Amino acid sequence: MEQQARVQEFLRAFHALKAEVQKVIVGHDEIITHVLGGLFAGGHALLEGVPGLGKTLLIKTLAEGLELSFSRIQFTPDLMPADIIGTNMIVEDVAGRKHFQFQKGPIFAHILLADEVNRATPKTQSALLEGMQEGAATVSGTAHPLPAPFFVLATQNPIEMEGTYPLPEAQLDRFLFKLRVKYPALEELNEIIDRTTRPRDAQVRRVMTGQAVLAYRELVREVPVAAHVRELASLIVMATHPRWEHAPEPARRFIRYGASPRGAQALILGAKVRALADGRYNVSAEDLRAMALPALRHRIILNFEGEAEGVDVDDLVGQALESAEGQSLRGREVFFR
Repeated sequence: MEQQARVQEFLRAFHALKAEVQKVIVGHDEIITHVLGGLFAGGHALLEGVPGLGKTLLIKTLAEGLELSFSRIQFTPDLMPADIIGTNMIVEDVAGRKHFQFQKGPIFAHILLADEVNRATPKTQSALLEGMQEGAATVSGTAHPLPAPFFVLATQNPIEMEGTYPLPEAQLDRFLFKLRVKYPALEELNEIIDRTTRPRDAQVRRVMTGQAVLAYRELVREVPVAAHVRELASLIVMATHPRWEHAPEPARRFIRYGASPRGAQALILGAKVRALADGRYNVSAEDLRAMALPALRHRIILNFEGEAEGVDVDDLVGQALESAEGQSLRGREVFFR
């Protein structure tokens, strides 16, 4: 009974926060849901889309709905790691003695917006890696813990590739989800014009504290996963590996490397959040289907043939999903015989 009450509390809080974001953001319902999923699953999210689609505004609006500190970094080619993490500065105390004091950089915030992250050099991009994975930033051999919860939301532009530095696979793998932000429909565009050309902007209320976010993250991890659902998640990930004996033909032909074990973790955690947001305390196969694209699309590396033919990774994920479901059904048929 107590667990059911916690699920209902999460359900109300999730939709209250989503409603605050939707006061400002028109459309993008699925994107907003997945961003909130990343927040409550304890991961980070990468938003990809052309300029002007509201990626930065979405993230800033989410931060306004939370009682958490917010920081934004505009990534540029001349940005240095110290501009993100901070550095030791020489300061003078009241007695006139000089000593080093660590001056924190913008990474020391609960919610960090890494805007146009692919515009900075790999050296600077790597400054985010430790924070994203370990929740700390090391300077001069001293690890400085980041505030909890810590949530990185990065944006990147897929069309202006001149002067950009594509994220290395190791860093991409540390994003729980990669979300593709698409153009709004005609009705949504009309609504955007109406909302953004009025004299007054919508007021976003703070509806959730940091402690509540941490408590909901614990609840998410407590959601049970049935054995056959867990196996389906593993089969989906394995179906992206070209050398796996049951891999579908497109994976063998176009994929160089498949999704890492983090892909399976992202699938399950995302599915748990989706189940709770639907008022359920169990994960279904439908939850896995809904989370397959955001959890896996950035973890698959195409081979030369795949690159040359312009194969869409989303199509390969869909085929891996179909193959895995077929394998799961055949396994259950054998079991029941």
